[in-house]
Amino acid sequence: MVTHGNVTLAGKVRSLTPKVAARERPPDMPRRRIRSIYRKRVVLNRQPGQIWKQMRV
Repeated sequence: MVTHGNVTLAGKVRSLTPKVAARERPPDMPRRRIRSIYRKRVVLNRQPGQIWKQMRV
């Protein structure tokens, strides 16, 4: 089996990249959160849950 690149160098760039701290974000306002849920469920017709399949028409 042919590999593209050296297996011993796997993850080299990620380990060299400096860690950036995540910025703190305020929680969404309830109105905005409910609106985003409405958009996902009704407008985009997505099923509830973490994994959804995008239907192509």
